[in-house]
Amino acid sequence: MRIFIALLAISVCAPAMAQDSTLQLPDLVVTATRNPTSARVIPAGITVIDRATIEARGYNTLADALTAVPGLRLSPAGGPGGQTSVFVRGTNSNHVLVLRDGMPITDAAEATGAFNFGVDTLADVERIEIVRGPMAALYGSGAIGGVINLISRQGRKEGPHWTADLAGGYPLQVRASAGASGVVGPIDYALTAETQSQRGYDSTPQRQSVHSGRPQGYRDRIATINLGYTPVDGTRLSLFFRGREALFGFNALGSPTYDTANSSGTAASMLGRIGITSKLFDGAYETSLFLGRLQEDRRYKQPLDVLDPNLASSDARYHSYRTDLQWNNTLRLDNYLPAGALTFGLQHTVDSVKLRTQSDTAGFGFSQGVSASTVGDAAHAGLQTTLWDRLTLTAQVRHDWVADKSPTTWRLGGVYDVREIGTHLKLAYGTAFRAPSLFDRFGVDSFGYRGNRNLKPETAEGWEAGFTTDLSDTATIGATYFNQQVTNLITTVFTPVYTSVNIGSAHVQGVEFETTLRPAPWLTLHAAYSFTDTLALGRAAAIGSRLLRRPQHAFSADATLTPLPKLRIVPEITYAGAARDFLYDNTSNGAGYGTGQQGLIANLTVTYDVEPSVRLYAVGRNVFYSRYEQVNGYQIPGPVVIAGVKLAL
Repeated sequence: MRIFIALLAISVCAPAMAQDSTLQLPDLVVTATRNPTSARVIPAGITVIDRATIEARGYNTLADALTAVPGLRLSPAGGPGGQTSVFVRGTNSNHVLVLRDGMPITDAAEATGAFNFGVDTLADVERIEIVRGPMAALYGSGAIGGVINLISRQGRKEGPHWTADLAGGYPLQVRASAGASGVVGPIDYALTAETQSQRGYDSTPQRQSVHSGRPQGYRDRIATINLGYTPVDGTRLSLFFRGREALFGFNALGSPTYDTANSSGTAASMLGRIGITSKLFDGAYETSLFLGRLQEDRRYKQPLDVLDPNLASSDARYHSYRTDLQWNNTLRLDNYLPAGALTFGLQHTVDSVKLRTQSDTAGFGFSQGVSASTVGDAAHAGLQTTLWDRLTLTAQVRHDWVADKSPTTWRLGGVYDVREIGTHLKLAYGTAFRAPSLFDRFGVDSFGYRGNRNLKPETAEGWEAGFTTDLSDTATIGATYFNQQVTNLITTVFTPVYTSVNIGSAHVQGVEFETTLRPAPWLTLHAAYSFTDTLALGRAAAIGSRLLRRPQHAFSADATLTPLPKLRIVPEITYAGAARDFLYDNTSNGAGYGTGQQGLIANLTVTYDVEPSVRLYAVGRNVFYSRYEQVNGYQIPGPVVIAGVKLAL
């Protein structure tokens, strides 16, 4: 009941709050239904971050872009390159599925199955579509909390077009990117090259005695090729390749605490994909076939430091390969159902991993490893229609064969257009699952852990209800209540060896609110608020407690000011309330579970168009030097100021 009261209160207070273009939903979204659909008639929480928003707000990394998304919480354990987790609507970090143009790109060698949001940058990304809520009925394992789809840049305009970006700033850093795109006859192309290097900060909190001020640096190199060939109208052959290599430092604090400052990591990936898409029968039927291959190679190394009282050293290597084959189809049913569309398809995935870690502390060794593979198959279908020119209904169902199990998931939702008051009402219910990782099933370590091949998938079911209302041409508000139950959570126990079992469960509920105000042609305001209530239900050590690192309250606000036609100023703030966490005291020793910090972060981006093809920009992140620890024991990077120039020819 208190959730609905909070929802009502937020709605009444909405005109006093602020928002920007994020809630001006785009005409078409693909990820939420597999069929290009107006975002206003999709029964799910949708956020789209397009290329214009990325540049206007100075977003450089994927983590930057996701910081202000309602219902989404980032937890970075260190600076760039370090493990950065994302919690969507209070679910676990391995409950969000990340796609690249519709292909799952989670590293199968990650023991928990979670995606690392701390590495990727955005030079080759055209838009990011975030869909919140259980979406396994469309995309399968992992889509319990939601889906994040990175859509690559593609050549769409006739002739060659060139872009370049060069910037530098404080602390010592430089970044550069160049791109070429266009359409020449039947060929379209988009080529991107990017590199950056930064000195960084020491992620050990300044409050801790072990803080040394020695920074963890970061540098990367990325190249992307996206080619298309259209031999006949409506048919496109495609070739996509993306290679990335990132090198970074990280803290490896022992006990007694000591910052070796010599730990380093590398993360390299190669993604290749070929495919064909055809529109037949005057566009009434669209079919596509894609084959993708993803290779991930990671290594984390800590050489022995003779001054370290722990005499610690480690070498961890992770290798994974994913082959993904998809056949997807859309059949227009306008002659049978109003605005009707039937989607269906098949997916075949093969994952192989090889994980080897070795560490030594004062002569005591530890090893961990897994070498295994798994095959997954799935069939999915969906139906969409609009009745009485008001009620849009969507339904999806999917059956998977994965990890020796065969779960079926489904989702049903509707959006009702009350055009008399400019309102869309939405309601949806769905189920989802996450298959156990290969480490969960086959992993071993020298402390006695043994994987459990009989694990069941983690499962979830949940519903959401909400609205979006255009109060006038200058104001839009929206709110969503969500409620989800997650069961069969995988937890490590001693039975009589350490292994993984399905004994955990959790309940999450909350409200997301967004509002946009456009009080003047030169000013747009945007605000988002999220209330998330989480409760652990099935783990003896945590029953009745809140889940870690999920603040109940989160708020973000930004403004877009154009005081001059060529000048744009975008201030942005994000706030997260205190959350339950495992705490570290000022000597960096564990102090048990408790309440962590609350934090406020301020950013500022200024752009000036010297002429249509030349843009100057300056970006300041964490400009007030917040020492907020989103993950207790890891301080966010200090102030970053970077200035540069963008060319578009």
